[in-house]
Amino acid sequence: MFSFFKKFKKPADAPLDTPEDEEAELPPVEDGAELGREPAIDAAIPEEPASPVETPAPSPEGPKPYWQGHTASQWTRVSETDEASEEVLPLPEPDPVAKKSWLSRLRNGLSKTSSNLTGIFVSAKIDEDLYEELETALLMSDAGIDATEFLLESLHEKVRVERLTEASQVKTALRELLIDLLRPLEKSLMLGRAQPLVMMIAGVNGVGKTTSIGKLVKHLQRFNQSVLLAAGDTFRAAAREQLTVWGERNNVTVIAQESGDAAAVIFDAVGAARARKIDVMMADTAGRLPTQLHLMEELRKVHRVIAKAMPDAPHEVLLVIDGNTGQNALAQVKAFDDALGLTGLIVTKLDGTAKGGILAAIARQRRIPVYFIGVGEKIEDLQPFSAEEFVDALLG
Repeated sequence: MFSFFKKFKKPADAPLDTPEDEEAELPPVEDGAELGREPAIDAAIPEEPASPVETPAPSPEGPKPYWQGHTASQWTRVSETDEASEEVLPLPEPDPVAKKSWLSRLRNGLSKTSSNLTGIFVSAKIDEDLYEELETALLMSDAGIDATEFLLESLHEKVRVERLTEASQVKTALRELLIDLLRPLEKSLMLGRAQPLVMMIAGVNGVGKTTSIGKLVKHLQRFNQSVLLAAGDTFRAAAREQLTVWGERNNVTVIAQESGDAAAVIFDAVGAARARKIDVMMADTAGRLPTQLHLMEELRKVHRVIAKAMPDAPHEVLLVIDGNTGQNALAQVKAFDDALGLTGLIVTKLDGTAKGGILAAIARQRRIPVYFIGVGEKIEDLQPFSAEEFVDALLG
């Protein structure tokens, strides 16, 4: 499996923008080069942000085993050099047991989608009936009209040019087309290009934002990344407590406050992360529908305030979507991308869904990288997205 994390380096003598009056200091960590962009800064910082209540990280009780079935082969950092680099270390061979377990969970999770697709090619003739059945199956999987028409036209041409005569050959051709369509969604989440690397997590209610953050923290820690969390969901009852629990599980600090402005909490968290030389700061935000215009504007405010706290931040704006919602998930992607400029997606709850074709729709409509997909509640059920593995699970 290929890398989904990369590491940038900068010269050792590059200056650090670190306040000297911060009381709490974590152990020093390696710097990364800041590759920023010019953000739109047009919002005022809260004049007197409420003092946050820090949930301290509990003392570790010795080394604890990482999730069973997960291997370090899925993550890597570049070689330690003095110059900025995108070089990726060669990956070791993945653990066969872990790989087989993940592929099995993925295949089982997408079984409802695949059952509609794979049955078409059993003892079928290559005629218009086959294409009509395939069209129906793709639309039922929520691939959408655009992706369905694109795949069918490409398949027609491929069958003609390659003179395919067997249904199994057509299935193989469809597999190749699907992989080619989804491959652009594969992209590495690059670590170390800023300190801290600020990640803003958004999404509608109930998609699993907070849970995904907790799982992602553990992935980052596998690469020796120090993490700080900001409880920016100040609306949902128990949201702060839920994030605090994940912080305790992963032994990371959570910046939170009893109530108040989400932008103020996240602003303070960015400052704390910079002072303590934290590698990654992740900000949770309250769930909201794209149609709730006042709440979407508040999310834009959070984005602007983060840029006030750190000029090139946020470096990643991730949207968590529920794979079960089909075309509605695509509408969410479009709305949040228009509002914030998304850099990546986390697709959850793909287990048991009949709408796994939604990724094809996203690939045609908004080619935003899918960093992770989830097929269950366990920590190891959130894994990097691979087009080939996903398509193989879809087509059995």
